[in-house]
Amino acid sequence: MKPVLRYAPSPTGPQHIGGLRTALYCYLLSRKLGGELILRIEDTDQGRFVPGAEEFIVRALEWLGIKFTQGVHVGGPHAPYRQSERSEFYKKYALQLIEGGHAYYAFDTSEELEEMRNKLEASGMENRGYNYVTRMSMRNSLTLPAEEVARLVAEGTNCVVRLKVPPKMDIRFHDEIRGPQHWHSSNVDDRVLLKSDGLPTYHLANVVDDHMMEVTHVVRGEEWLSSTPTHVLLYQAFGWIDTMPKFAHLALLLDLEGKKLSKRNADKYGIPVFPFNWLDHESGNIWEGYYDLGYLPEALLNYIAFLGWHPGGEQEIFTVEEMIDLFSLERCHHDGARFDMAKLKSFQEHYLRLKSDEELAAMARPYIAAAGIPISDRYLQWAVPLMRERVTFAHEILEKGRYLFVTPKEYDMTFAAKNWKQQSIDLLTEFLPQLEALEEWDAPQVDALFHAFVAAKGVGMGKVMAPLRLALTGVSGGPGCFEIAGLIGKAETIHRIERALRELPAQ
Repeated sequence: MKPVLRYAPSPTGPQHIGGLRTALYCYLLSRKLGGELILRIEDTDQGRFVPGAEEFIVRALEWLGIKFTQGVHVGGPHAPYRQSERSEFYKKYALQLIEGGHAYYAFDTSEELEEMRNKLEASGMENRGYNYVTRMSMRNSLTLPAEEVARLVAEGTNCVVRLKVPPKMDIRFHDEIRGPQHWHSSNVDDRVLLKSDGLPTYHLANVVDDHMMEVTHVVRGEEWLSSTPTHVLLYQAFGWIDTMPKFAHLALLLDLEGKKLSKRNADKYGIPVFPFNWLDHESGNIWEGYYDLGYLPEALLNYIAFLGWHPGGEQEIFTVEEMIDLFSLERCHHDGARFDMAKLKSFQEHYLRLKSDEELAAMARPYIAAAGIPISDRYLQWAVPLMRERVTFAHEILEKGRYLFVTPKEYDMTFAAKNWKQQSIDLLTEFLPQLEALEEWDAPQVDALFHAFVAAKGVGMGKVMAPLRLALTGVSGGPGCFEIAGLIGKAETIHRIERALRELPAQ
């Protein structure tokens, strides 16, 4: 069979970073094996459906460059790829299970289920589930006369379809990451397969869809490992065991304390969990996303690839094609991976440095335009090289280098207290006419003039350089003063020096 993988998120909220990692691993493996990759939307939990979540998922995957050969947004031979549009299939296969004695109707009310759990708790039973021990004391098609079951179903009485888990049975399967798995059916409940609204649960829908879509590898999060015995039983009940996919359960993403990376505990450590900003309409909170914070998709992609997988060796920076070539489930880790923002920022800086001046200027342009600063594209491309080694994000070109685009109106008074002394002011005042007389204006010419002046005065460079920097930028650090002067031009350089001399008294 041709390898087929699927990524199957639920639109119950925005795309989580853990889901993006799962999608990436599915993408890498499908490309490595020369197979297909399906994007399937699992929207059968209508009570938790969040408007806009599906569009958010698709946008996030497209932003990261994770491409699908089949799915909700590309079509394919197994459409529809949205589970809410596939109800007829699930009802058909649920009925098949009932007719084969592998499932049954359950008519229990919520009050009856609660009463059953309370009795089990009172008797000291650890397992309080609906299973082979309790099902024969409940209202279902195993305990009710056949005529009454037929009547209840015909009348549309609220009911669910449950899997009939065999008693005293070993359930074994192999996990491609964790190795052999062994479960006993006494620890597996009679899970609901079809809900009272006619929609399937995760268990039935996934097994049916994976079979119909010819999925050969199921790569998903560790939280689904405990559900896999139920899925194995379903494959056996349907007679599909020979085509059952290989399972691989990925370790959890963790916060700095080693806890599961939920949005709330991640927020405590300043770790975004969504690719884009997300407005929570219930709370009014806006959860910041990587895109809006300025992260590059290639940096995020490279980083999350190593949250649970590593090909070995010291290399950390990989192209997608290199990751495809090296990826394997055998190299995925069993233990959870802690999310390290400092490490991610190092990836971000690496990929930002790879951008050309033109690309970086285009990335910075929206922030400068939003600030209402009118500059030409040519000027911006001249400014970018002065800042590219000093920033982690494109928006910092303006935030950290605002003085490249506008005259500073405020000054770092801590820096001024140390360097804006009367002697320095006098020297800068004396240097100003020489700058005004300079005919050929560029950074090397300003540099040469400055060094000649300092040498003639017999003073240390800092006596003039520090106040010159303060006048040009208003701050203590940044690119070289001569490069700044060359960029902003003669008139603006002189204007800034004159302003500082006029506005800033000796400290």
